[in-house]
Amino acid sequence: MAAISVHTAVLGGGRPTLPYAETGRPGAGRDGTAIVLVHGYVDSWWTFEPLLRRMPAALHAYAPTQRGHGDADKPLDGYLPDDFAEDLIAFMDAVDIERAVLVGGSSGGVQARIVAGRRPDRVAGLVLLGVPAALADKPGVAELWETVRKLEDPVDRAFVEAFASGMTASPMGRGFLQTVIDENLKAPARVWRETLRGLLETDLRATLRGILVPTLVVWGDRDRLLPPEDQRTILDAVPDSRLLVYEGVGHVVYWEAPDRVLRDLTAFTTSTATRSASTVDGA
Repeated sequence: MAAISVHTAVLGGGRPTLPYAETGRPGAGRDGTAIVLVHGYVDSWWTFEPLLRRMPAALHAYAPTQRGHGDADKPLDGYLPDDFAEDLIAFMDAVDIERAVLVGGSSGGVQARIVAGRRPDRVAGLVLLGVPAALADKPGVAELWETVRKLEDPVDRAFVEAFASGMTASPMGRGFLQTVIDENLKAPARVWRETLRGLLETDLRATLRGILVPTLVVWGDRDRLLPPEDQRTILDAVPDSRLLVYEGVGHVVYWEAPDRVLRDLTAFTTSTATRSASTVDGA
């Protein structure tokens, strides 16, 4: 069981201060195998707790909580995917990560792939865990927006419980799920609203362009939000990509199948480090 420590990253330049969880042996990941886990809509670093506590010491993993979410600063604006992507680069600068494998969970994969496309010098590889190609075309998301746009503080706990519990194909442990719900409730109504508005009004398919780093796409075949065609769109857009399908698993694969995710993530990270070293040696 890995030890998880929680710190604070001061991004500076008018950007928010972000808490982040960290695990792994000090100095691990200096060769480009550091891992940065990027959470999705209204989550916090806690969503990756099942992965973090299983993380081998050879991998150095970081999981920041993004602006407006959890215990991070909550500025009045800046909730477009581009804003989160810029924060992600600033976070890597703040904690001295030169290059990393970015792991995006759900909508967190949008800002991760924006960084991968724009700053390939900072990204050794990209892992997309249940990440949408687009959201505006999803009937379930349209229904969610009709509720979210009317939210007021305090956000209704029963609504959040229904939202979180619908993300998996099988029931989650009550203690973990309640922690996730508590973290979701730390996001004020305006963050629920403006973050989802940004995802719906941004051309998410355009954020798939220009990604040339190795990319692993993971999707659960019982994902009620994302159809298989959505993942095919990602594969068609990203040249160096491959798909792993988890049978019997829902939208949040890293909750339901953390051991399998970690095995696949470790293998992918090792392979990207080997490819990177081969490129350097052959240069």
